[in-house]
Amino acid sequence: MMGKLLSAEFMKIKRKGFWFLTVLGPIGVVAMQMVNYGVRKEYLFRQNDDRWGYYLDNIHSFTPLAIVLGIVILTSFMSSIENETNAWKQLMALPVSKMSVYLSKFTVLSVLLLISSVLLLLFTLAFGISLDLGGEIPYAGLLKYSFYPFFAALPVLALQLWVAAVSVNQGVPITLGILGVILTYAGYALPDWLIWKWPLLLNDWEEPLINVLLGAGAGILLYAAGMIDFVRRDVK
Repeated sequence: MMGKLLSAEFMKIKRKGFWFLTVLGPIGVVAMQMVNYGVRKEYLFRQNDDRWGYYLDNIHSFTPLAIVLGIVILTSFMSSIENETNAWKQLMALPVSKMSVYLSKFTVLSVLLLISSVLLLLFTLAFGISLDLGGEIPYAGLLKYSFYPFFAALPVLALQLWVAAVSVNQGVPITLGILGVILTYAGYALPDWLIWKWPLLLNDWEEPLINVLLGAGAGILLYAAGMIDFVRRDVK
């Protein structure tokens, strides 16, 4: 049954712009550096002897904002599809549990964001090679900057889906999302406990893996809380 639910969810998002946004995110992040290096390549090369490391740092400076903004847009779109077509009641009329419905939506969103992370890795690698940065390609760094922000942002995804799924007025999750984007943008000056800071991979311990672990743990807790709340509520 779960497989059928996932198939149904992917059919719903077909021709709705979800796949376009999934690809647009990583393209946009790398395109910013295409402009950056296109305008002042020699200057940037002089900033650090580790050209690959400096390049990845520049890529990562835009990644957290892109992934949080992507989460806000995707969750809002997914919920609006259900509201506009009154699909919640039709879905609940089927012999499926609310838990399965909620899990299917979280899974689809996670898959889309994971695909974006894979594309970010490929685009980052391709443009880095084209720049002729020299030295060995830091594959570990590529993996870290491509996938760590995704796992660190899981609590943001869980929270946004929760609010979007239970809110009759979609202005509520959008407002929360805008606030989250602002907090992510100002994350460098914020305390470590804020979930919107975690995709930046910054903390007092200077260990990005801590953000990943916190993101995975808090993401599971917020997902469980959202699912329980969704199950207990009446269908919108």
